[in-house]
Amino acid sequence: MKYYVISGEASGDLHGSNLIKNIRIKDANANIRAWGGDRMEEAGAILARHYKDHNYMGFAEVVIHLRKIMSNFRYCKADVLNFKPDVLVLIDFPGFNIKIAKWAKKRNIKVAYYISPQIWAWKSSRVHTIKKVVDRMITILPFEKEFYARYNMEVDYVGHPLLDAIHKPTESSATNKKIVALLPGSRKQEISRMLPVMTSLIPLFPDYSFIIAGANGIDEKLYQEYSSFPSEVRYNQFYDLLAHSSAALVTSGTATLETALNNVPLVVCYKSTGLSYYIAKHLIKVPYISLVNLILNREAVSELIQNKMNTNELKNHLTKLLFDKELKNRMFADYNELKNLLGNSGASAKAAEIIINLTNEKQ
Repeated sequence: MKYYVISGEASGDLHGSNLIKNIRIKDANANIRAWGGDRMEEAGAILARHYKDHNYMGFAEVVIHLRKIMSNFRYCKADVLNFKPDVLVLIDFPGFNIKIAKWAKKRNIKVAYYISPQIWAWKSSRVHTIKKVVDRMITILPFEKEFYARYNMEVDYVGHPLLDAIHKPTESSATNKKIVALLPGSRKQEISRMLPVMTSLIPLFPDYSFIIAGANGIDEKLYQEYSSFPSEVRYNQFYDLLAHSSAALVTSGTATLETALNNVPLVVCYKSTGLSYYIAKHLIKVPYISLVNLILNREAVSELIQNKMNTNELKNHLTKLLFDKELKNRMFADYNELKNLLGNSGASAKAAEIIINLTNEKQ
């Protein structure tokens, strides 16, 4: 069978790679073409385009790069038609993927959507479009099944794929940790806003090493350009870095959930342009920005947003993460509850089976 997979960022590349591996296990003749990243390519997909070429963050950035985005749409449509997939697999990335799904449905191309867009947070009206153009919606968050049910749409909840990637710390790494992990995001825009504040803490905690988790596709020179002080960058060592870290400063996104599932105390950071933040503030309907808090439905981890994302606030929160034992114990208890809410492992394998079965269904 032929599968065309589209993702638009680092987390989509991660989940897409695990999905592709499981599709290839279950379908030995799978021919997979993708918009993704290094991980998806390593898993066996032929890359049509790398996500870093169409990865824009925020409302203002989308407007600025509108011509490039429209060019990507035209290229994608032509490439899909040329490839003639049995199924089009969309991974999150709603601004692009929902439009592609509408286009594909008109051409009788089967559409599977793996990892629902966060329409429960804003633009919930998009659910009506999704009902019309998506053949199978595969969700990974426990409350999403109930959300879609309110609109009389049945979805497949498979659990969260990050549960398959949890790395238990070794005994030697569980004690005497002197590392603070910095996760400034996978987009250049995120790094430029988050990293200067994160690294401004370096001289304030001289007993700790601050290490940046490098994102594939981001040159180390960019990290050094936006670091307030020289910083070590480690690539392809994300889980090992977390296993040896006492705490983490994490840009809002999938990385907050990954950090929590690996039992590392964290504070969530987010800063955007003034215009993007103003628009988002008036559109987003949920009380939290991090997946950890959204799933637990309470503020289990602190969120420093926009003006609160400053050196003084970050210093105060990091101090508590490192030295307040009561806070850490409460956070670890919340993490255990989080894991229970997310269910069992095997999400990628379940999703692969659903997608393969879809290729065998009549249009």
